Amino acid sequence: MQLYNQYCNGMLVVAKRYVRNTMEAEDIVQESFISAFSRLDQFKAQVSFGAWLKRIVINRCIDSLKSKHQRLVELEDFHLSDVTNENESDWQVESEITVEDVNIEIEKLSEKYKYVVLLYLVEGYDHSEISDILKITEVASRTQLSRGKQKLKKALKYKQNEARY
Repeated sequence: MQLYNQYCNGMLVVAKRYVRNTMEAEDIVQESFISAFSRLDQFKAQVSFGAWLKRIVINRCIDSLKSKHQRLVELEDFHLSDVTNENESDWQVESEITVEDVNIEIEKLSEKYKYVVLLYLVEGYDHSEISDILKITEVASRTQLSRGKQKLKKALKYKQNEARY
């Protein structure tokens, strides 16, 4: 019960990033805890329990979205130059842009970009982990992050210019 109380609220926040319905997010968190507790023998302590549980929650969210026949990730044709020109540390935005503005614009991204951006920027996963979670290649993860970042920056720049007038 102590583990549940320690991680429940944090995992609910994570689930709500993916499924917007609070009741569905609560169900996913409950199912994730049941799954985690029933598979405690698989927990190797290579990462913290919270990180392990978070991965279970995210996978459950993605499974839930897939089961609703929502398109999660659709691989596009990509060019290697899209990946090699990517500067992953270039996430700078103007100081007038708030965290809420960024969250709103991330939510507006198409799902194939939104989930990679969320997993990378918000959850802190690397491309290897993202490729495992979303069942895509690391190259596709990098490409979708790069394109998602470009769309996000464009939307934020538009929002900034809109605010000036």
